[in-house]
Amino acid sequence: MLPFTHAQFVAVFANYNMAVWPIQIVAYLVGAVMLALLARPRPLTGRLIGGGLAAMWLWTGIGYHWLFFAEINAAAWLFGALFVVQGLLLLLVAVVRNRLSFAASGGASALLGWGFIAYATVIYPLIGLATGHAYPGMPMFGITPCPVTIFTFGLFLLEVPQDWSLLFSGIAIVPIVLRARRVARSRALRANR
Repeated sequence: MLPFTHAQFVAVFANYNMAVWPIQIVAYLVGAVMLALLARPRPLTGRLIGGGLAAMWLWTGIGYHWLFFAEINAAAWLFGALFVVQGLLLLLVAVVRNRLSFAASGGASALLGWGFIAYATVIYPLIGLATGHAYPGMPMFGITPCPVTIFTFGLFLLEVPQDWSLLFSGIAIVPIVLRARRVARSRALRANR
């Protein structure tokens, strides 16, 4: 049972997107730079891509979860903390210790990785628009949880085969999320009658 309605959830995105404008453009530019680095890797590629991902996770944890989503859901404090921890871990592993490497490789995992990247940056917002979630009341790339997570999975799948388990954990959670959304919509419809 969700502690908020669908309308409240969409209103959080609308308020958030209006408050942080034009950071959405900055997020897409950071994403584009990270993808360009994949095409022509340099000695600092791992640090720069890891730093970009860390910024996205930290921004989402603090900016979205703690400052906006927490208004309608107390669990956002925990979600935000998890995003902040992930962001700090990315900073530690990629930037401080220089232990992450990213490169455009071949094979099934790379193809899946590029698919995730395309989904997070282009397809995800288009599906939102097609289902009636117009800007500003929609999650945006690089600054909201789902697109950030999907984009991160995509980058990791390009070079890290052991991250395939992330895909399976994501697939396992989909039925649970869809069911929760159905229940929330049903309750919202009943409450609006």
